Amino acid sequence: MLAKGYVQTYRTNAVLTASPAQLVLMLYDGALKAMSIAREAMERTDDDPRRIETINHQLQKAQNIVLELQGGLNFEVGGDFAKTLHRLYDYHYRRLFEANLRKDLAPLIEVEGLLRQLRDAWAEMLTKQEPDKSEQLESLRGVA
Repeated sequence: MLAKGYVQTYRTNAVLTASPAQLVLMLYDGALKAMSIAREAMERTDDDPRRIETINHQLQKAQNIVLELQGGLNFEVGGDFAKTLHRLYDYHYRRLFEANLRKDLAPLIEVEGLLRQLRDAWAEMLTKQEPDKSEQLESLRGVA
């Protein structure tokens, strides 16, 4: 039980110290994790009554994360790209709703693949930005 508290503290600190770009990556990871748990529960054939609860809870969690990603878009800066992402997130949300309503794997697998592509592209963009930050930090070392 004590270890669970440490994990929660670590997660809280990670969120509080993350850059906005890193927060987006965390949201992608959270949505993908929730979808993975839901998919595993859908693929099981046991009669565990918690299976449906798990599917519902995890898909709602993924839907809420997609809404957060959608709500974080900046149309003034992002322009047409932000508008396209908005429509894509709306599609993701509707397909996750359909997967949950029908307990259907097909829309879930589709959204998982699409979101993974976005996540991987975002992660690649972050790694390309990191060297710039390292150079900035290195230049500040002589100042202190």
